[in-house]
Amino acid sequence: MPYLGSEDAVRELRRALSNPNVQSDQLRYRNTILKVIRAMSQGVDVSGLFSEMVKACATVDVVQKKLVYVFLCSYATLNPELSLLVINTLRKDCQDPNPMVRSLALRNMTNLRLPSLVEYVEQPLTAGLKDRAACVRRVAVLGWAKLHNLQPNSEIDAAVVNELYTLLRDPDPVVMVNCLRALEEILKEEGGVAINKPITHHLLKRLKESDVWGQCEVLRILQRYRPQSEDELFDILSLLDASLVSPHPPVMAATLSLFLSLCSGLPAVNLAALERVRAPLLAACGSVSREMRFTALCHIQVGLLLRSLPGLMGAHYKRFFCGYAEPAYIKQRKMQVLVELVNDENVAMLLDELKGYCTDVNADTAQAAISAIGRIGRSYSDRCLEILTGLLGLKQEHITSAVVQTMRDLVWVCPQCSDTVCLALEGCEETLQDSQGRQALLWLLAVYGERISSAPYTLEVFIDGVRSEASLGVKMELLTTTMRLFLCRPAETQDMLGRLLHYCIEEETDMCVRDQALLYYRLLHCGIEETQKVLQGRRSDPSLGVLIGRPAEPISQWACSFNTLKPLRQGSVETESASRGSPEHVTFDPKPNTDLSDTLDCSQTETVLSGELQSKYKNIMEYLAVRLLSILYCFQLFILLWINFSNYIRVSTHVA
Repeated sequence: MPYLGSEDAVRELRRALSNPNVQSDQLRYRNTILKVIRAMSQGVDVSGLFSEMVKACATVDVVQKKLVYVFLCSYATLNPELSLLVINTLRKDCQDPNPMVRSLALRNMTNLRLPSLVEYVEQPLTAGLKDRAACVRRVAVLGWAKLHNLQPNSEIDAAVVNELYTLLRDPDPVVMVNCLRALEEILKEEGGVAINKPITHHLLKRLKESDVWGQCEVLRILQRYRPQSEDELFDILSLLDASLVSPHPPVMAATLSLFLSLCSGLPAVNLAALERVRAPLLAACGSVSREMRFTALCHIQVGLLLRSLPGLMGAHYKRFFCGYAEPAYIKQRKMQVLVELVNDENVAMLLDELKGYCTDVNADTAQAAISAIGRIGRSYSDRCLEILTGLLGLKQEHITSAVVQTMRDLVWVCPQCSDTVCLALEGCEETLQDSQGRQALLWLLAVYGERISSAPYTLEVFIDGVRSEASLGVKMELLTTTMRLFLCRPAETQDMLGRLLHYCIEEETDMCVRDQALLYYRLLHCGIEETQKVLQGRRSDPSLGVLIGRPAEPISQWACSFNTLKPLRQGSVETESASRGSPEHVTFDPKPNTDLSDTLDCSQTETVLSGELQSKYKNIMEYLAVRLLSILYCFQLFILLWINFSNYIRVSTHVA
């Protein structure tokens, strides 16, 4: 038996389709067609059977028609000429007494996607808009949208548009929603379907008749309408009241988005609407679907909770505790919500819960929990530092790294924590292995090196291993830390600084590290006072504020993005920026300029950099001049040799 996908298998299928005995047996013929569809779904090229499958579509068997139409729609673009043979059968099926056959023929006629067949499709679609069967009208309405998508530059038929507007009052709700979708596609360049007062009220009154996605489509389109009076506004809100607490989260979210759009100038109404959707949102956070849970958490975090109504979910903080079997991305999002729910009454319970997540088997979840504790530490520093210091005793690599990074971020906004952090850093360098943690430790040594007794010894370990260091960010942070520590403890650091600068200037292959070392070397030639002006910048920024007691932002800032993908993207950006630390220290990227200093006194830095650039430019010009002179000398020597050779030939010829 030929194997699947071979030419013999396709040849055998063609032989079976052309066999009169198989064609006379309806069941065998259908099974053969089913084998063709199965081979097509498995990636076998069966386009050579197109003509045989065209003949098979002339049947009264609905199942066979469906199978053949699937094949024809898949390979019609490869056989545009043979596809013309199908049109007659399809047009004939459009007049079949069975409405299922008529709708099937219309759907597949538009799914062929061939511009050459447009003239044959328009008349059946026009007749389908007035068909007595609702299933045919549904297909015909969407067929006009497909036809316009096939020829987007063609002129819009005003009669078809008027007929579609008329069908908005069709008794079948699916036809009504399909008309909205078709008009949106056809009138895209004109701004979509025109929404006026009669259409708005008609759609709202029939909203409950549609399915979930139909209701979402109607509610999305109605956001363009603006009521003409306050009485009309409240009439619309009354019609939307039941949908606001719908058990279906998509309908609830679309209704709330419409509420916020209509009531942009009525903050009291917006607050009342948000209070009503609190229960549906909490229910969505416990949905069986992980995607639904994640989306609900993002909307709560970015929209309702973080910015405008921090007290809306305060009493329900236990609903955001992480479950054992939940995926890591949902756990991390819940922890971000818990950070925003913290207050004086629940801070002890929340910290105890987050402390349990710090030892999670998933490293990302554990690091997210440690980062969440650090953010709470902006308002409750003593309790959080006690937990973070205890975690350092576990001597786990990923935990120690996350704790050091969190302490670095914490002292940036809470300088009063620096004494406790300096005491906790003793001996933690032995556990750190990843580059992010070592960069954080080096930054802390640079800023608070005069308070840490073992800072020079810790720094010496890094300098001794600089040749085997793979991370450029660690090398550049090491340069800055050594320079800063030299300014406050010169006797202990002078020899280490000299060795480090010599290696970075003479042996280092990366230009970023070498240029930074040259900058510091030339900066030292300007004097200690000038070096201190450049490197001794501010050590913290308390103006970033704490989490508790911050003013609420207006709802209008996020209302337009509710029920869209923006909260999902915005939440992930905020998470990344929060976990990466303060504005002063950023993760090293070889492309942009790195953190050469934390300050910066631009006048001194620009002077040094301009001198360095001038020196490099001068060296390049000298090199080019030498190369040019060498080329001219070689050319002159070649001319002299050619002249001598020509004279020798001339003399030899004369003598002969």
